[in-house]
Amino acid sequence: MGIVLVVMSVLSLTAAIKSKGEHTTLTISIIMSIIAGLCAHSCLPKLRDTFIKANLSGRDLLKKDKPLLPETMGLPVAIIYLITLFLFIPFPFIDWFEGAHLVHKVDPSMGTFPYNKLGEILSAILAIQSMILLGFADDVLDVRWRYKVWFPAIAGIPLMIFYYTNKGVTYVMMPVQLRPYLGDLVDLGPLYYVYMGILIIFCTHSINILAGINGIEAGQSIVIGISVIINDLLFVFNNPDRASVEAHLFSLYFIIPFVGVTCALLWHNWFPARLFVGDTFCYFAGMTLAVVGILGHFSKTLLLFFLPQIFNFIYSCPQLFRLVECPRHRMPRLNDQGLLQCSTVRLNDKKPMGRLGNLALKFLRTLGLLKVFEYDQDNRIVEPPELNSLQQEQSHPSPLLDVVNQDEPQIITSSLTNGPAPTTFASTSVSTKKELEFTYQEDTPTPRSYLDSTVVPTLLEGMKLLASERPSDPLAYLGHFLLSRSSEGKQL
Repeated sequence: MGIVLVVMSVLSLTAAIKSKGEHTTLTISIIMSIIAGLCAHSCLPKLRDTFIKANLSGRDLLKKDKPLLPETMGLPVAIIYLITLFLFIPFPFIDWFEGAHLVHKVDPSMGTFPYNKLGEILSAILAIQSMILLGFADDVLDVRWRYKVWFPAIAGIPLMIFYYTNKGVTYVMMPVQLRPYLGDLVDLGPLYYVYMGILIIFCTHSINILAGINGIEAGQSIVIGISVIINDLLFVFNNPDRASVEAHLFSLYFIIPFVGVTCALLWHNWFPARLFVGDTFCYFAGMTLAVVGILGHFSKTLLLFFLPQIFNFIYSCPQLFRLVECPRHRMPRLNDQGLLQCSTVRLNDKKPMGRLGNLALKFLRTLGLLKVFEYDQDNRIVEPPELNSLQQEQSHPSPLLDVVNQDEPQIITSSLTNGPAPTTFASTSVSTKKELEFTYQEDTPTPRSYLDSTVVPTLLEGMKLLASERPSDPLAYLGHFLLSRSSEGKQL
């Protein structure tokens, strides 16, 4: 792989020296990106066994056979991306290597080599490289959210320091509707750096939050990356503003190789996935997009490309801020028919959901964004679906079925249509209990064979979920799982 990239760089350098076209460097970047994507495509299958032997692997819970797949496969993709950028660094400065225009136009004693442009590229690479390192640490050490939420801000420090030392602009252009009141431009001053830090944190974690289905992390990154490329190309050609052209060329130098290697990753991560991208890729993708948005001076446009992620973040806030129980993996579950359906969150009996969480869920249900599966006797939500926009199709709002008998104990059933409906008894009474009568026939299976075919597989699946979700109350979680999997005619 390294030999191929070196040979390609030598050939591209020769082409750049012979060609004097204004956008020759962009052509070289495209060629290098294609080769980087091909290298990533060929390397990923070969590294499968290496990652599995290193215990960087996990079960695909969304397939019936639950195969063992390598995780953290975003790491080799990120490394190939960094190598590509390292080899590309000389090409934007090819004129200075030729000895052309080395004299400053005003002061002949000053060199005209664009050190600020070189520093811009190096600071961007350092920020991306730092985020890749922290993402790999998260994959290996499984860092808690309260700590890793600050990882992007730490990795973005070199970027913000360079921006400050090179007197980067701190003003923003106002919308047309607000210009009569605030003017065309508003200088945010130090608040602009706070905005940059928040943007870096959001872009990085939003890719990680909108996940859980094969190909979704790499797929959304490619969509955003292509949108950035189209936006940059609109400013590069036939633009008289040289500063704007340089800013968007810088963005293209970083985003085109990113799309190239991510396409190779998506090829292997598409359903049925043969690998998992891991948090390393999510952090790498988010930081790369944030870097090109900030140094390319189109951060507000970048937020428009992140609209689906913004909606998913707002929708997930009750779980992200622990107003509602949040499992370790927020993804659909595989039903008995081999189809994906909405996963539910069984709330902790020892620590019930607070008033704010209950109000948030009822507000989402009022807007038609939430389907509640179960209430208790006090009309409190006890089993909502996971708050992830990927599961909206499985949890499309429908009327809640409430079956109430005044003479018997109150029974509230679920409206879940794709699986067995859990039943909650609001009160119990000895007088209402009935003895169960069984009629045994000659072909009736033995108790052991019956348990082996019904209860044991369900218990094994529940234990696997316990190992992956790590709930705060394992016994209650397992009990609710068994209850949700029970159906009419089955006795667990």
